[in-house]
Amino acid sequence: MLKIHLRARIVGPRNKHGVIYDFIQKLNKNPTQLEILGDGTQTKSYLYISDCIEAMLLGLEKSTEQVEIYNVGSEDQVDVKTIAQIIIKEMDLKNVKLTFTGGVDGGRGWKGDVKNMLLDISKLKGLGWKPKHNSEQAIIKVAGRSRTKGGLRLLR
Repeated sequence: MLKIHLRARIVGPRNKHGVIYDFIQKLNKNPTQLEILGDGTQTKSYLYISDCIEAMLLGLEKSTEQVEIYNVGSEDQVDVKTIAQIIIKEMDLKNVKLTFTGGVDGGRGWKGDVKNMLLDISKLKGLGWKPKHNSEQAIIKVAGRSRTKGGLRLLR
């Protein structure tokens, strides 16, 4: 049997790329300013890694077809500006100046960036799965797990 999982942005404590990692890295270098690619309104669905694993295992267990395609994601979206604000709060920083590059093609962060993404997860929900964390909770959980006495450390 072939199972295909189309996933939202999957986040966890070992991430070494993506907006959360990038923001932490930038703020560790300069805690007074954060450059954000695009216009900050890009919205995406974020899913914590444990929710993703549970969804994939349930899909494997419950599927009946030779080929099954599942969308794996959260039920909501969060914009990039909100992600920046969450990271700044978790790092306990104050008076951080946000600057936006303006982006390309209507505010995208870079060529090929998806401006708005939210997957329809109704097929997995029909099997009894629901994410335990929404997008903001997943981001806070990642940032919180990276906390040290001096703020957030780079995720390694």
